[in-house]
Amino acid sequence: MSFESLGLAPFLLRALAEQGYETPTPIQQQAIPLVLAGHDLLAGAQTGTGKTAAFGLPLLQHLGTSPQAVNGPRRPRALVLTPTRELATQVHDSLRGYGKYLRIPSTVIYGGVGMGNQLDALRRGVDLVIACPGRLIDHMERRSVDLSGIEVLVLDEADRMLDMGFLPSIKRILAKLPKQNRQTLLFSATFPESIKQLAMEFMRHPREVQVTPQNTVAETIAHRVHPVDTARKRELLLHLLSQDARVQTLVFAKTKHGSDKLATFLEKSGVQAAAIHGNKSQGQRQRALSDFKAGKVKVLVATDIAARGIDIDQLPRVINFDLPMVAEDYVHRIGRTGRNGSSGEALSLVSQEDAKYLRQIVRLLDRDMDIRDLPGFEPQVPIRWGNSAPGKAEVPGGQQPPRRHARRPHGDAPRHAHAGPKKHGGGPRNGGGQAAPGGGQRAQHGRGRGHGGQRAPA
Repeated sequence: MSFESLGLAPFLLRALAEQGYETPTPIQQQAIPLVLAGHDLLAGAQTGTGKTAAFGLPLLQHLGTSPQAVNGPRRPRALVLTPTRELATQVHDSLRGYGKYLRIPSTVIYGGVGMGNQLDALRRGVDLVIACPGRLIDHMERRSVDLSGIEVLVLDEADRMLDMGFLPSIKRILAKLPKQNRQTLLFSATFPESIKQLAMEFMRHPREVQVTPQNTVAETIAHRVHPVDTARKRELLLHLLSQDARVQTLVFAKTKHGSDKLATFLEKSGVQAAAIHGNKSQGQRQRALSDFKAGKVKVLVATDIAARGIDIDQLPRVINFDLPMVAEDYVHRIGRTGRNGSSGEALSLVSQEDAKYLRQIVRLLDRDMDIRDLPGFEPQVPIRWGNSAPGKAEVPGGQQPPRRHARRPHGDAPRHAHAGPKKHGGGPRNGGGQAAPGGGQRAQHGRGRGHGGQRAPA
């Protein structure tokens, strides 16, 4: 399937061709025709599936082929809401690239910077606004933005916006939008009950598409777990990074303060590192991200929320210094590696207090995890995995938990945290006592990509 077959206008096809995009991703194949036909849409799509183009291309086509009725000052016609400043900037940049042959004035609105430039853009008049909910509310209260002319609304990463507490702000914004003749597009990696209620309240007979089954990960990612005492996590991280200092690595920490401390520790240890989180200024975050993408910084330490806007095609390694407390966030984290069919590593440093989070992740993914002691970093006391392994409830007779086996001659020999009973027909395991890359069972569904090695738009 080609972009031409989706019904996109020539001015969009020309821009896509110049950027080297030839084959639409599954979310683009399914969503674009529905959006062009005017339907409201509920789309299940994670970061890295090409969702920005899935809503952005038909949105631009609508703006470019349906001129605004001239009636007073120019008001925004399309609004894209995103959870973070980084994602807002990324979406704005992508849409400007796709719409390079259109004259569609746009602006991006987010907090952490002065309002002057945003006010100037809104006064001049724009057709398209990409915004974070908090700063958009500020503009609404100042009456510097008029949302009464919105024709298309996009909620991007809706689950993350609700996780961040934006539901009241989103409802305030929605209350100011026209109820008639408005198309609403909601993109979310997961669909908790709060998302479904929001859709029922503000959408009209939405069509639904789901391109990646929930909580599946690319098959090209190797998952490894390294047990370690909490007090020695920093040492182990430094050891892993020193094995190949050229490999760019995204490291996840639990807190903003912890991110800063970890980045400072790495810098003092001779590792080029930077931290990115919500307390950093917009300039600091963009500079850190630019340096990381350019290879000036080899290690970027991030919190979950700050990392949502990080989009790097060839990121070889993600390290979970702290495991996420919500198992679904593991999927979001490691989704930044193993893209476009390339291989990637997802390493997790697991101490006793992390064991319960690892059980949740293994249960969610329904796959084994390769657990390896690293010589010199074994926990002083074996990790207690608990009375039951993830998936034990479904195992007749009770499968043993992922516990410490007798020490093998080589400290890095693999063990596995089991996901439960194996499905028949799943293929043979590697023989010879050495785990296959990724440590055990592979996920059955990878992230869809275009054929011929051609990257599809973000």
